[in-house]
Amino acid sequence: MKLSIIIPCYNEEETIGALLEKVRQVPVEKEIIVVNDGSNDRSPEIIREFAIRENLRLIDHPRNYGKGRAFKSGLKVATGEVIIVQDADLEYDPQDFIPILDKFKLDGANVVYGSRNLNKENRHSYLRYYLGGVLITKIANLLFSCRLTDEPTCYKAFKREVITQIDIEGEGFEWEPEITAKLLRAGYQIVEVPIKYYPRSFREGKKLSWRDGVKAILTLIKYRFTEGTEPPVAGKR
Repeated sequence: MKLSIIIPCYNEEETIGALLEKVRQVPVEKEIIVVNDGSNDRSPEIIREFAIRENLRLIDHPRNYGKGRAFKSGLKVATGEVIIVQDADLEYDPQDFIPILDKFKLDGANVVYGSRNLNKENRHSYLRYYLGGVLITKIANLLFSCRLTDEPTCYKAFKREVITQIDIEGEGFEWEPEITAKLLRAGYQIVEVPIKYYPRSFREGKKLSWRDGVKAILTLIKYRFTEGTEPPVAGKR
């Protein structure tokens, strides 16, 4: 089962090289798609140097559009049976692709999220980020009658035929709660697996702010109470 790994990248020169090497080492059939989202540091140069040695697809945006736009650009060229998004920092361990893929291969899942909160060994760099994530997850569970433990996780993986039928509108970080809402609204079950997490600080380049948390909550509410166009698939795993 081929995995398409979409990596949005914006000014991650300190981590993108090491991240790409970690992704390369994962022993699964895969394609690596990096979307340079208007970086003005050495990120594009580092990515191109890596591409000389390894099979990698690079998409360049002329300016910084946001994570949602970057994911959509990568999705257009992805050919794998399963699609996953990977941040360009080192907060997540690509070796967790293996248990995520197993849920598709062995259990027939359609959507799999990697949950940081199911792994009790994980720590969080800022209490407010942890509590914010818990709040967003609880609101998602309340609105959509589900039992997620980590809605804001980066590791969101989908069968290609599932994610390509979802109309993704968000351009920034809000695309993630939008996807969650639309998948749940369409009747898909989101399966979770424990993953490792190595949070970074603001000094190290953490980009999310409290505004992104507020926008995530408003996005969940918006797509709970607006009419959707997703085909109903209630009962699907």
